[in-house]
Amino acid sequence: MSTSSRIGIFGGTFDPVHLGHIHLATLAKETLDLDEVRFLPCRISPHKPGSAPAGGEDRCEMLRLATADLPWAVVDDFELKTDGPSYSYQTAEAMAERFPGARLFWIMGGDQWDALPRWSRPDRLAAVVEFAVLARGAAPQPRDGFRMHVIQGDHPASATEIRQSLSKGGSHPWLHTGVAEWMLEKKLYH
Repeated sequence: MSTSSRIGIFGGTFDPVHLGHIHLATLAKETLDLDEVRFLPCRISPHKPGSAPAGGEDRCEMLRLATADLPWAVVDDFELKTDGPSYSYQTAEAMAERFPGARLFWIMGGDQWDALPRWSRPDRLAAVVEFAVLARGAAPQPRDGFRMHVIQGDHPASATEIRQSLSKGGSHPWLHTGVAEWMLEKKLYH
């Protein structure tokens, strides 16, 4: 990556990755002319205490399968290699060190934009990234000191709903075909 590159950072549990995640990443890439989008599955989400997602390697493999045909998508296991909860500001600061001079765009849904003031050290996150916020319904409201770009679009996918469907032996239309086949073979969520 050159120092003048535009990098989208898309963090989350991706438990499992679904077509809504891919849709949002594609919208951000196209809207902001990103050179790449880095998918960063977290080890432990500070926003979901007590939850135990599928293993990190399984979530990385699902991401690799879901993005195999997207040359601009990169699966990055940075957060899986850190101890403790995955705090966004720490990840963003590490990405800024890894990619000096790059413009970093933090990709998120409007619900997370609304919750951002309750995140750990949002000021430090805002110091190193611009925010790419998916507008669902009402437009996200600007915040002083936060550089925000609105991404228009929507997708009905829900990881919770997908896991519930799979646990009952069903399949789900919001899964990439390769991911669905791999999960069935591994009996993940079944």
